[in-house]
Amino acid sequence: MAGVITASEPSWIAPFSGLSPRTFRTLITALRRDGVDPVRQGRPWSLPLEDRVLLVTSYWRTNLTLRQLAPLFGISKSAANRIIDHLGPSLALRPRQRFRKDNVLIVDGTLMPTRDHTIAEQSKNYRYSTNHQVVIDADTRLVVAVGRPLPGNRNDCRAWELSGAKVAVGKAVVIADGGYRGTSLVIPHRRERGQAELPAWKEQHNTSHRKVRARVEHVFARMKSWKILRDCRLKGEGVHNAMLGIARLHNLALAG
Repeated sequence: MAGVITASEPSWIAPFSGLSPRTFRTLITALRRDGVDPVRQGRPWSLPLEDRVLLVTSYWRTNLTLRQLAPLFGISKSAANRIIDHLGPSLALRPRQRFRKDNVLIVDGTLMPTRDHTIAEQSKNYRYSTNHQVVIDADTRLVVAVGRPLPGNRNDCRAWELSGAKVAVGKAVVIADGGYRGTSLVIPHRRERGQAELPAWKEQHNTSHRKVRARVEHVFARMKSWKILRDCRLKGEGVHNAMLGIARLHNLALAG
């Protein structure tokens, strides 16, 4: 059965991957350099690497079911499932290992509605969700680390430590919102008990803090154009792999 969507036709790449054709080719080159597509014994994949990568990104981008997506690539539902399970981890973002002394990072948690109730809990959006701690570079808006998913009812100050995000950034300067009280992060000034209002200089600091911290919200808005982050049907490690993969695609799209 012939497929409709193929990476050999550049017009399909941008709407189904979120990347320009040139950036998509850069991704394919990086994957081949990492040994993602080795020559192996046994039955070969039914699709070339370019189409397999496009299938995975299409799944994340559109959140179509595999029953809907597989015919568009001319393969079976089970074959599409194997491709996603095999290739999804290879697209994952690698956390940055080193930071400049003047680097300022921003962290915030985002909720991913997740159907796997073994790793999700009802959260403030009243849906079963997972909490993902995402750390970005304040200057470039690139994602530098993503914590492991935790149940959506965990507050951010606990998720910051338990997800591994704190370890991933080391001693870098990180700013966050007021939900991270009790951590070593830079958070807004708060009024003390009995204090009617903050001094003017603290209000100025808070205004500056809000403007910078808003950048992580802009990143979340961009990342959630990959619709799987709005209703994830994957289970277990698939949830984490999807978040890491979309973080990498976001970085590639932003860097151009």
